[in-house]
Amino acid sequence: MISKKKKIIAAAVVVLLLLVLAALSVWSWGDTKVEQIKLDDTFEKEKVVNIELPKETKEVLDNYTMIALFGLDNRETNSYGSGNSDVIMVARINKDTKEVKLVSIYRDTFLNMADEDDPDAYGKANSAYAIGGAEQAVRMLNKNLDLDIQEYAAFDFAAVADAVDILGGVEIEVASNEVRWLNGYCEETSKVTGKDYTPISGPGTYNLNGVQAVSYGRIRYTAGDDFKRTERQRLVLNKMVEKALASDVGTIEDLIDAVFPSVKTSLTKTELLSLVKDAFSYRLGDTSGFPFDLENVVVSIAYQRLRQDCVIPANLASNVKKLHDFLYEAGDYEVTPSVQGISDEIEYRTGVEEKETEAEEPEGTDTDETDEADSDGTDEADSDGGGQ
Repeated sequence: MISKKKKIIAAAVVVLLLLVLAALSVWSWGDTKVEQIKLDDTFEKEKVVNIELPKETKEVLDNYTMIALFGLDNRETNSYGSGNSDVIMVARINKDTKEVKLVSIYRDTFLNMADEDDPDAYGKANSAYAIGGAEQAVRMLNKNLDLDIQEYAAFDFAAVADAVDILGGVEIEVASNEVRWLNGYCEETSKVTGKDYTPISGPGTYNLNGVQAVSYGRIRYTAGDDFKRTERQRLVLNKMVEKALASDVGTIEDLIDAVFPSVKTSLTKTELLSLVKDAFSYRLGDTSGFPFDLENVVVSIAYQRLRQDCVIPANLASNVKKLHDFLYEAGDYEVTPSVQGISDEIEYRTGVEEKETEAEEPEGTDTDETDEADSDGTDEADSDGGGQ
């Protein structure tokens, strides 16, 4: 039987990487640990509130705690005002059952940027944070997805590198098509984090250190593109949970001391601590990626005079309906006129229409949900350093 201490350790690692509930682990050490987290008292919630939602939808959403999670790739540690949010997740916590559901928003998803100065700006989801910080990024999620998120947490990838090193590395099988990209990302990640690494010589199973694990999770230029990258990030997370379960309390305390200072959140200390009382009750439920139905299309994007390969919802309205069914079991959800308008505009700009319902596959037929999204990702205009 797993002890209460081990349960809280397991929850802490999930929380620290995905920032679902950054304070779950502090119960064992007191609220002084929470004080290490950077609290954003400049975040203006009135600028992100979704006024488009009808009363009935708001009543449903009131049963859940919603937090936007951003992993920043800004080449500068402990800087949270801007930078591409290359990890974008929505955490939904059921207030009654304490079940946590996670949805990854693919960073290249073509959406309305919710830019107050340019309402017609459409671009990649990750650029909203780079242009307008957490407020614009949260507003972008609310406006496009019919949500009403009013809290966020952000971290930079140096925090993940620290966590992996403290846990003694993670064992990952590296494929032949990943070797080149892993080593390439390691060079930059090492400069940003100030940590050392050793290039890997070829495919095989390795105990990756912090720099290598972060770089592995950043790989996107292989078949599967951003979809495969989110799989790599989840694999690193799972490996860290395994290591945490085998760690002693001292190691976990070192982990918290290293990572908490790299977290910034709109949640107040009181709000963080209020989540701790249910620490033993939280459980991680289903996870998914958004959009569910999609195509890859080269399209003009905001903030750059470039055409880039983007993930296009097919279409946004139908995907938002599926999202609300996934998060809130709202199978009969109807999107707001605002989301329908954005959906129509995306279809007009990209030519991507809603997918027709396909005939059921014959029994015993294997399918790969990401086949249509696979690409070699070699579009030189779309680089991690180009602001998108």
